[in-house]
Amino acid sequence: MRCRRIISPIATLALLASAIPSAQASGVTKTSAQGVQCTSAGGKHDKIAKRIAEGVDAKIAGRGTPIGLNVTDSETGISCWYHADEHFYAASVMKVAILGSLLRKVQQEHRWLTEKELHEAWLMITQSDNDAADDIWFEVGMPFVQHFLDLAKMKQTILDKHWGLSLITAHDELLLLQLITGDNKVLDQRSRIYARYLMGHVTASQRWGVPAGAPSDVTVHVKNGWLPYPGSQWEINSIGTFTSTHRAYLIVMLTYDNSSMQYGIDTIEGAAEVIHHELNPNKLPAIAPSKPSPSWGTPDEPLPGHP
Repeated sequence: MRCRRIISPIATLALLASAIPSAQASGVTKTSAQGVQCTSAGGKHDKIAKRIAEGVDAKIAGRGTPIGLNVTDSETGISCWYHADEHFYAASVMKVAILGSLLRKVQQEHRWLTEKELHEAWLMITQSDNDAADDIWFEVGMPFVQHFLDLAKMKQTILDKHWGLSLITAHDELLLLQLITGDNKVLDQRSRIYARYLMGHVTASQRWGVPAGAPSDVTVHVKNGWLPYPGSQWEINSIGTFTSTHRAYLIVMLTYDNSSMQYGIDTIEGAAEVIHHELNPNKLPAIAPSKPSPSWGTPDEPLPGHP
């Protein structure tokens, strides 16, 4: 399933209090008609944009599996995308939207999270606990989750009653990351800080994916999803924000039809290393590619009707 929209709008990141121009506002660097595309606001960092496009394209070339990518950086004004409107099963990446919906709900009720909600939100994000996600999903309610998506302008996301089988796009996931990163009218400052706090404390075995290659001077906030569907083919998704006192850059990478969990993680981490390297010249990577964990290969969540 694919939406017709091609170019993703880039929203304001409050860390610099300035908008990043959309890809339509300046020249686009791309490796081929079908390859990764990058743009630099005002053309100031076109060389970096070109290196990212070529480097990521080289990493994913020949892998033969569907990939969705969206990247934006507040410091350089660089934006990159690749099949950003392609739909993928959400798996546990959906838990960030569930968290956002909960936070919006308590804002509207003019209160803060209860002890139970705090505990379940912690388990849902830091440990990817599915029972906690179910509890919050049913507490908030699917109609309110849709309301949150509408407020966030995440028009490409298609909810499913089984939240892990909701359909997401890299375009919409970038909008979601922007909501928890910069000033906006949907989530207030306390909600944004709390969401990033949880994503900054994901358990070590689940911190693979887009953090690979990140330097030591950024704070990493990540959430991943991994689901074999259908059959034995894996959906491997990773989204993350990388922040400092003056900067935020966001990376979304969604993959489908991977032959194994390892294959999907390798795909994401190879691209992420290129992005971090080019956005942080002369800085050594502080986060190495992930080492296989005993938990890899175990589905993050059961499919409906399956144990």
